[in-house]
Amino acid sequence: MKLSEYARQHAVTYRTAWNRFKAGKLNARVDGTGHILVEALSPVKRKEHVITYARVSSSENKDNLQRQSERLRDYCLAKGWQIHEEIREIGSGLNDKRPKLLRILNNGEATRIVVEHKDRLSRFGATFIETVCSKIGCELHVINQAETETEDIIQDFVSVITSFCARIYGKRRSKRNTEKLIAELSKS
Repeated sequence: MKLSEYARQHAVTYRTAWNRFKAGKLNARVDGTGHILVEALSPVKRKEHVITYARVSSSENKDNLQRQSERLRDYCLAKGWQIHEEIREIGSGLNDKRPKLLRILNNGEATRIVVEHKDRLSRFGATFIETVCSKIGCELHVINQAETETEDIIQDFVSVITSFCARIYGKRRSKRNTEKLIAELSKS
């Protein structure tokens, strides 16, 4: 198999596989075209590592976050999956800089990530996250799939409107806070 396929199977970067080849740690050779071919061994079976991921948009929904996490736990137990990590995060589904989700995707330990709805993972771009998961050998398991494409599109539309409203009202709030600060400084 090619070195890139070896890297994919072992859930390492291509650079790590290259370093192993250069250090002589792989049973590999260079063919006539310059490709590095690794002798195929039986694929490494990774130890199962199940992570549940629950998310809500704001701290006002902490109770919902707890209930969501409990539903994920109950689902995994019903399936017979042992949970290794239960991740709870507060942040917008439109925010692509959620530290706990990024940590899960970066460390590559997970063999299965369980979420209640696709939008709990990400409002948009869930396909990109699914692709990353498949590259690191992780199954993304969404419990409640959208019933129809129309339902999915309507939810995306509502998400966009909500996001824009939050940005507008957030700017107004920051403007009021700035005005208050200026008034306080003027009194001094």
